[in-house]
Amino acid sequence: MAHANGSAKSVGTLVKQGSEQLSDLVRQELKLAQAELTQKGKRAGIGGGLFGAAGLMAFFGLAALITAAIAAIAGPLTVWAAALIVAGGLLLIAGIAALIGRGEVKHAVPPVPEETVDSVHQDVVSLKERARR
Repeated sequence: MAHANGSAKSVGTLVKQGSEQLSDLVRQELKLAQAELTQKGKRAGIGGGLFGAAGLMAFFGLAALITAAIAAIAGPLTVWAAALIVAGGLLLIAGIAALIGRGEVKHAVPPVPEETVDSVHQDVVSLKERARR
Protein backbone atom coordinates (compact mmCIF):
# COMPACT_ATOMS: atom_id res chain seq x y z
CA MET A 1 0.00 0.00 0.00
CA ALA A 2 1.47 3.32 -1.02
CA HIS A 3 1.07 6.45 1.08
CA ALA A 4 0.30 9.86 -0.46
CA ASN A 5 3.96 10.89 -0.19
CA GLY A 6 5.09 7.67 -1.84
CA SER A 7 6.18 5.74 1.25
CA ALA A 8 4.68 2.35 2.01
CA LYS A 9 3.00 1.67 5.36
CA SER A 10 3.49 -1.67 7.01
CA VAL A 11 0.59 -3.86 8.02
CA GLY A 12 1.53 -3.36 11.66
CA THR A 13 1.31 0.41 11.29
CA LEU A 14 -2.07 0.13 9.57
CA VAL A 15 -3.39 -2.19 12.29
CA LYS A 16 -2.11 0.16 14.98
CA GLN A 17 -3.77 3.17 13.31
CA GLY A 18 -7.00 1.20 12.86
CA SER A 19 -7.11 0.17 16.51
CA GLU A 20 -6.40 3.76 17.63
CA GLN A 21 -9.16 5.06 15.39
CA LEU A 22 -11.54 2.41 16.66
CA SER A 23 -10.69 3.32 20.28
CA ASP A 24 -11.31 7.00 19.51
CA LEU A 25 -14.59 6.12 17.84
CA VAL A 26 -15.76 4.08 20.85
CA ARG A 27 -14.81 6.91 23.24
CA GLN A 28 -16.69 9.43 21.11
CA GLU A 29 -19.77 7.20 20.96
CA LEU A 30 -19.70 6.79 24.76
CA LYS A 31 -19.47 10.57 25.20
CA LEU A 32 -22.41 11.00 22.82
CA ALA A 33 -24.47 8.44 24.75
CA GLN A 34 -23.62 10.14 28.05
CA ALA A 35 -24.57 13.58 26.71
CA GLU A 36 -27.81 12.26 25.22
CA LEU A 37 -28.85 10.49 28.44
CA THR A 38 -27.96 13.57 30.50
CA GLN A 39 -30.17 15.73 28.30
CA LYS A 40 -33.03 13.22 28.46
CA GLY A 41 -32.61 12.96 32.24
CA LYS A 42 -32.88 16.74 32.67
CA ARG A 43 -36.02 16.88 30.56
CA ALA A 44 -37.53 13.96 32.44
CA GLY A 45 -36.75 15.70 35.76
CA ILE A 46 -38.42 18.94 34.68
CA GLY A 47 -41.42 17.03 33.33
CA GLY A 48 -41.67 15.03 36.54
CA GLY A 49 -41.63 18.19 38.62
CA LEU A 50 -44.39 19.74 36.53
CA PHE A 51 -46.44 16.54 36.77
CA GLY A 52 -45.96 16.65 40.54
CA ALA A 53 -47.20 20.25 40.74
CA ALA A 54 -50.18 19.42 38.54
CA GLY A 55 -50.95 16.38 40.69
CA LEU A 56 -50.88 18.45 43.86
CA MET A 57 -53.28 21.02 42.43
CA ALA A 58 -55.55 18.26 41.13
CA PHE A 59 -55.48 16.67 44.59
CA PHE A 60 -56.72 19.86 46.26
CA GLY A 61 -59.35 20.36 43.56
CA LEU A 62 -60.55 16.79 43.97
CA ALA A 63 -60.65 17.20 47.74
CA ALA A 64 -62.93 20.21 47.29
CA LEU A 65 -65.18 18.25 44.92
CA ILE A 66 -65.34 15.33 47.34
CA THR A 67 -66.34 17.66 50.15
CA ALA A 68 -69.06 19.11 47.93
CA ALA A 69 -70.31 15.60 47.04
CA ILE A 70 -70.49 14.60 50.71
CA ALA A 71 -72.37 17.79 51.54
CA ALA A 72 -74.83 17.18 48.69
CA ILE A 73 -75.55 13.58 49.75
CA ALA A 74 -75.73 14.54 53.43
CA GLY A 75 -79.15 16.18 52.89
CA PRO A 76 -81.24 13.01 53.13
CA LEU A 77 -78.55 10.94 54.95
CA THR A 78 -76.30 11.45 57.93
CA VAL A 79 -72.90 13.00 57.19
CA TRP A 80 -70.99 9.83 58.06
CA ALA A 81 -73.11 7.73 55.65
CA ALA A 82 -72.61 10.24 52.85
CA ALA A 83 -68.84 10.23 53.48
CA LEU A 84 -68.80 6.42 53.48
CA ILE A 85 -70.60 6.24 50.11
CA VAL A 86 -68.22 8.77 48.52
CA ALA A 87 -65.16 7.00 50.00
CA GLY A 88 -66.31 3.65 48.56
CA GLY A 89 -66.68 5.18 45.10
CA LEU A 90 -63.24 6.75 45.32
CA LEU A 91 -61.62 3.48 46.40
CA LEU A 92 -63.26 1.70 43.45
CA ILE A 93 -61.88 4.31 41.03
CA ALA A 94 -58.44 4.06 42.65
CA GLY A 95 -58.40 0.26 42.25
CA ILE A 96 -59.31 0.47 38.56
CA ALA A 97 -56.66 3.15 37.95
CA ALA A 98 -54.03 1.02 39.73
CA LEU A 99 -54.81 -2.01 37.55
CA ILE A 100 -54.62 0.03 34.36
CA GLY A 101 -51.39 1.70 35.53
CA ARG A 102 -49.79 -1.66 36.32
CA GLY A 103 -50.54 -2.85 32.80
CA GLU A 104 -49.02 0.29 31.28
CA VAL A 105 -45.85 -0.02 33.36
CA LYS A 106 -45.39 -3.63 32.23
CA HIS A 107 -45.51 -2.50 28.60
CA ALA A 108 -43.10 0.42 29.08
CA VAL A 109 -39.92 0.42 27.04
CA PRO A 110 -36.64 1.14 28.90
CA PRO A 111 -34.90 4.41 27.97
CA VAL A 112 -32.33 3.92 25.23
CA PRO A 113 -29.94 6.50 23.73
CA GLU A 114 -31.47 6.16 20.25
CA GLU A 115 -29.13 8.56 18.43
CA THR A 116 -26.08 6.75 19.79
CA VAL A 117 -27.47 3.34 18.85
CA ASP A 118 -28.10 4.59 15.30
CA SER A 119 -24.64 6.12 15.11
CA VAL A 120 -22.96 2.93 16.33
CA HIS A 121 -24.97 0.92 13.80
CA GLN A 122 -23.78 3.23 11.01
CA ASP A 123 -20.20 2.87 12.23
CA VAL A 124 -20.46 -0.93 12.17
CA VAL A 125 -21.90 -0.89 8.65
CA SER A 126 -19.11 1.44 7.53
CA LEU A 127 -16.42 -0.76 9.09
CA LYS A 128 -17.88 -3.86 7.43
CA GLU A 129 -17.87 -2.11 4.05
CA ARG A 130 -14.25 -1.03 4.49
CA ALA A 131 -13.25 -4.52 5.57
CA ARG A 132 -14.75 -5.97 2.38
CA ARG A 133 -12.68 -3.61 0.20
